[in-house]
Amino acid sequence: MADPSAEGRGRTPRRATVLDVAARAGVSSATVSRVLNGNYPVARATRDRVDAAVAELGYVVNAHARALAGTSSRTVGIIVHDVVDPFFAHIARGVERAASEAGRLCMVCCTHGDPRRELAFVDLLHEQRADAVVLVGGAHQDRAYAREVARRARSLYSGGARLVLCGRPSVGRDVPTLSVEYDNEGGAFALTDHLLAQGHERILYLGGPARLSTTHDRLAGHRRALELRGAAAPPELVHTGAFSPAFGHQRLAHLLASGPEFSAVFAANDMVAIGALRALEEAGLRVPDDVSLVGYDDVPAAATLRPRLTTVRVPLEEMGREAVRIAVPDTESDAWRPTAGGGVRLGTHIVVRDSVTRRASGPAPACSGDSGR
Repeated sequence: MADPSAEGRGRTPRRATVLDVAARAGVSSATVSRVLNGNYPVARATRDRVDAAVAELGYVVNAHARALAGTSSRTVGIIVHDVVDPFFAHIARGVERAASEAGRLCMVCCTHGDPRRELAFVDLLHEQRADAVVLVGGAHQDRAYAREVARRARSLYSGGARLVLCGRPSVGRDVPTLSVEYDNEGGAFALTDHLLAQGHERILYLGGPARLSTTHDRLAGHRRALELRGAAAPPELVHTGAFSPAFGHQRLAHLLASGPEFSAVFAANDMVAIGALRALEEAGLRVPDDVSLVGYDDVPAAATLRPRLTTVRVPLEEMGREAVRIAVPDTESDAWRPTAGGGVRLGTHIVVRDSVTRRASGPAPACSGDSGR
């Protein structure tokens, strides 16, 4: 048993062990391990005695020993592109809160958009015996990359963990993954249709990496709405790029000086819209009087911009919560078992604010440096 008086005698106190906890609780060390791992039914009274002994002795689980023993580390890992981006930050918050409610720690890994780092983080979390690994955001459209993700999903599954694809497409029907999807294409369709209903036929689509699944789906919804309304979809009105304010500002500033005519801008996400708004203001153009502007995701900044941004609301935090719920049980369960398969699909909807107005009949305004503004 740990000697609480050791510090008073000038010696460094010895760290409590499983044997110390077992002696204090009056149970075997195996019973202590079962209570701590939560992988075997134990009577409530026994669990209470073990929990009390752990608290009294200040016992800390040896994570390395647990990993060597092959048991769960009671951890959920989440892999995101960038923790600063509100899209990822709010999903991560949902994952962390749901993991905490399920009695698990949350480890956050940041890839900065590098697929190799993403795969390396999956491997790292597998080595750490994470119960679930949540991959967040669009996937790179590359078959070799998809095969690598599928291989890791199978490896996690064989070890009793699950890979959750959050906001990204499947990597194969026979791959044991779980999924949390949202109606990405449908949101883009509805938003484009809203602009068309307001008389905007020359719509500039701005932002989103060209080879990312998120961009593919949003562009598909945008083009489908144009086609159904009989509106033109010229290639000069589609400019893909980073999901960032810097891209929105720089590319739109260039297009305003020398690019095509348009009366509305569909920013691929709200961060791009923030940069686009700045470019429009610098060019002396007013939103929505001269140019209408919309975004996507409905991050908190969308409601604080002036004018307030019309956008598509994605249930970001709920996506994070669902990713944990489908892979990890509630805290009342004595034993943890991952769910057999499947996933959930969440809806999106337009949030109409102040950045869109009806366009008067006639040709689209010449939004360029030659407009005289």
